[in-house]
Order: sequence, then structure tokens, then C-alpha cells
Amino acid sequence: MPYSEKVMDHFANPRNVGEIADADGIGEVGNSKCGDIMKMYIKVDDNTISDVKFKTFGCGAAIATSSMATELIKGKSLDEALQLTNKAVMEALDGLPPVKVHCSVLAEEAIKAAVSDYYQKRGVDPAPLLP
Repeated sequence: MPYSEKVMDHFANPRNVGEIADADGIGEVGNSKCGDIMKMYIKVDDNTISDVKFKTFGCGAAIATSSMATELIKGKSLDEALQLTNKAVMEALDGLPPVKVHCSVLAEEAIKAAVSDYYQKRGVDPAPLLP
């Protein structure tokens, strides 16, 4: 299966790349099998993700899924961000080849890790909040 136009666009022109120096939450996830590593930074204002950035070391699909995931959670509440699934990321990109599905899973996990970090920094156990 070739990559969709949306995957190619998010790979060639990724959105929200970079770091947030004073991030409220940071999540880093990786897959040692494929070597992809994603780091997601969130800024939270009034329970809403006001800014999100990512740095990804990996293949084109990993970069595209990181980019799309940030677009899907920007401006959303923390609860809405936690509901984002890898399937929703793949659908927003018009699909991924089966061997690249793990990239969308990493994007979902990076968001959950960043939100968990946000809650932990505030003394809140994130476990009951995670889907």
C-alpha cells in the first residue's frame, strides 16, 4: 500500500515541530524494534491544550503520525486528547500501510504520556484518567 497524499504532506511539511521550553507536560515513547522515538510537549491553559510540539526520530510515517496527532489535539481539552486513538490518527491520514500501524500507536502513546506527565507534575495520579 503506498502512502496517502496526507501522509506525504505531513511528512514533507510537518506541523508543530519543535520543543516547548516551559512545557506543562512532556511524553517520550519509543519502539526499539523499529527505532522510532517520539517526544511530545504540551502547554495547558484552563484544562485545554493551547500549544503542542513534537520531535520525532524515525521514518516518514512516524513523522506524519506525530504531526497529525498534534493537529488533532491542539485546542482540545485534556480529556478529549486522552480519547484520541491510533485509529483516529490513521483515519485522519487516509490510512497507513499495515507495517506502519505501530507509528500511529506511538503517536497515541506520546500524547497519553505527555498528559500523564502534566497530571503527575500537579500531584494527580493519572491512572484513573487514562482510557
